[in-house]
Amino acid sequence: MLSQPTRAQLAALVDHTLLKPEATSADVAALVAEAVELGVYAVCVSPSMVPAACSAPGAEIIRVAAVAGFPSGKHVPTIKAQEAALAVASGAVEIDMVIDVGAALAGDLDAVQSDIAAVRAATAGVVLKVIVESAVLLALAGEHALTKVCRVAADAGADFVKTSTGCHPAGGATVRAVELMADTVGGHLGVKASGGIRTATDAVEMLHAGATRLGLSGTRAVLDGLSPS
Repeated sequence: MLSQPTRAQLAALVDHTLLKPEATSADVAALVAEAVELGVYAVCVSPSMVPAACSAPGAEIIRVAAVAGFPSGKHVPTIKAQEAALAVASGAVEIDMVIDVGAALAGDLDAVQSDIAAVRAATAGVVLKVIVESAVLLALAGEHALTKVCRVAADAGADFVKTSTGCHPAGGATVRAVELMADTVGGHLGVKASGGIRTATDAVEMLHAGATRLGLSGTRAVLDGLSPS
């Protein structure tokens, strides 16, 4: 990554995100319109909002991603997989799923892997990002737990590992988490930093740490901190 990406270069790595429970179809249409204006990579919405995103003006030139098992990750794997499959059937081309963080903390990596594998099997042909809640793993189980979960995600067929939902009180993305994740899977999987990235400085730090995609809800504010060329 360039030492200081331009506005357009950073925008091309962004999933422009709206996951608020109060979001309406009109809000999603506005998200898509803004995504097209800003030149971002994709929009990320709740599963029920995928049809609204895909039918919004401008949707034909933007990718639509949806979450699954969001935000707790405590859904039964079969339900999580079906939720993801329905989102894909509605037009999503990327899925961001949440692992069962409790299973990871308990050391039940077989359960974590089978959960991811179930979603992977239900979403063949689309990009699968696995949200590991890195801040929770680091706080409660340490760096080794985070790297082990990233390896499990890779073994289960993920395309990306992703730091956070942005909803957990433990926090969102950190430079250290992204460094660990990139060191573990870099070159094989992508790394998406998401949660708490609010400034251009934050975003650039994540890219320098090894992130290859960014999840942002305040995308315009972040991009406004960068040079246009």
